[in-house]
Amino acid sequence: MKKLLGPIVIIVVIIAIFAAILIPSYNGFVNGEEGVNKAYAQIENQLQRRMDLIPNLVNTVKGFAAHEEEVLGNIADARSRMAGANTPEEQAEANNELSGALSRLLVVVENYPELKADANFRQLMDELAGTENRLSVAREDYNAVVSDYNKKVKRMPGNIIASIFGFDEKEYFEADAAAQEAPNVDFEGDGE
Repeated sequence: MKKLLGPIVIIVVIIAIFAAILIPSYNGFVNGEEGVNKAYAQIENQLQRRMDLIPNLVNTVKGFAAHEEEVLGNIADARSRMAGANTPEEQAEANNELSGALSRLLVVVENYPELKADANFRQLMDELAGTENRLSVAREDYNAVVSDYNKKVKRMPGNIIASIFGFDEKEYFEADAAAQEAPNVDFEGDGE
């Protein structure tokens, strides 16, 4: 009996050490993944808020600029694509398209000084600007959480534990390369 007690104690100690390493690492991945999901949900909240504001903005502009159907149609199309996007990559792409359409709308607005003076339009623009700021912060927070999580997935011994339990790298919410170019705003009013 005493001969078996030594190997049993060693096996129990090895299992205890392995569990002491494995359980906190696993829980760290679970917490990290939930952090990524939470940060992504904040992006989705702000995208939804923006999507809810856009129809009101478009309707306000329609009253002043009825012949700007192409710009308004582009916004509607971009908004539809945003609603259909499911992954961070698809949402980032749709977000960039929608941002471009909104930039073109702002160029159109420059041709309508009475629209810029409209209280409803100004309020909607202020709300949209606030939403854009919150969206920017949410994207930054999301990408920071994804960075931390992806480091855990790639580093030793986390990469071993991540591969055993199926924790994969997460996608960043990245801007399109075209987003680095500022929109061309024409204050001369000739539309060129």
